[in-house]
Amino acid sequence: MAYTLMPLFFFNVFNDAVTMDDEGAELVDAQAARAHAVKNARSLAAECVLHGYFIASNRIEIEDENRVVVDTVRFDEAVDLRP
Repeated sequence: MAYTLMPLFFFNVFNDAVTMDDEGAELVDAQAARAHAVKNARSLAAECVLHGYFIASNRIEIEDENRVVVDTVRFDEAVDLRP
């Protein structure tokens, strides 16, 4: 049986501090990487709200295995803001 290696993606967080992902995650494709980033952005945004603030421009940058940015998820894109 042949095994196919999944691509490696890195998720760098830009919020109160900059956290560069040194480990990455193996995911099926860029769409799965974006879904992973959205989930994490929601979690980080919720943590900020618990502390009494929300910064819409905070973001997670997704890099491919060559460390090239392939997508960005802003915290305000990860949630549905309602009046």
